[in-house]
Amino acid sequence: MEITASLVKELRERTGAGMMECKKALTENQGNIDAAAEWLRKQGLAKADKKASRIAAEGRIAMAQSGGKAVLVEINSETDFVAKDANFIAYTDAVAQAALASGAADAEALKSVKLASGETVEEARAALIAKVGENVQVRRLVRIDSTNNVGAYLHGGRIGVLAEVKGGDAEFARGVAMHVAAMNPPYNKAADVPADFVAKEKEIELAKMSEKDKAKPAEILEKIIGGKIAKIVNENTLYGQPYVLDTDKSVEAAAKAAGADIVGFQRLAVGEGIEKVVEDYAAEVAKAMKV
Repeated sequence: MEITASLVKELRERTGAGMMECKKALTENQGNIDAAAEWLRKQGLAKADKKASRIAAEGRIAMAQSGGKAVLVEINSETDFVAKDANFIAYTDAVAQAALASGAADAEALKSVKLASGETVEEARAALIAKVGENVQVRRLVRIDSTNNVGAYLHGGRIGVLAEVKGGDAEFARGVAMHVAAMNPPYNKAADVPADFVAKEKEIELAKMSEKDKAKPAEILEKIIGGKIAKIVNENTLYGQPYVLDTDKSVEAAAKAAGADIVGFQRLAVGEGIEKVVEDYAAEVAKAMKV
């Protein structure tokens, strides 16, 4: 398979490894990008798969809450200029309030919901497009409707989090939401981490070990690998991370002290999963391919 500049660019964005290392990884793995990403990790050249964290779209996360009911809505624009426009902000806030009141389950259902103005979300969107001169999309909606404490936190209109907490109080629930906004844990508790994720991490850690370490007795080797996996699981779970509001404690310890159990959370960041073409970066990769 031909190793193209675009393929190298994609792997570099995904892993954070150098361009020449990415080219070598793709060559070693016949152009298979998933295998190449894993190969880089085994060589210690990539810390994690960054593809999911690429943020390229503009827009705003809007939030609305009433007690245990809360919603987040992501609405995208083409530029940051429009995302800061008063008309756009007013529209996003109105949509969030309508989403909360209507009980709409997703962005598609939200289109036909009426705003306080009497227009539907879709009608108001069309009018906003005509006013600001850019495409506007209501992309995502998440909600929590619970009798438990619900913490809601919005960071600069770019990141929004809802956290459901059984027990504790409203202040702790909001603190959990703030933590999730800052640290973006993929999973809640260790029990939520998929077995195949753990198995893959064990394989990668074993591949990274020296031959001397691999030759150690099985029980010692298992302890070494077990310690590394425990650290990885902690880094990837809300309960295992140091609590941002009190870094001397883990989130698990903070929850226990508050008499709380974190049921789950929802997190939205503007544009996550939408990739933007960066011409200068592509040119840089193409140039490196000729070396």
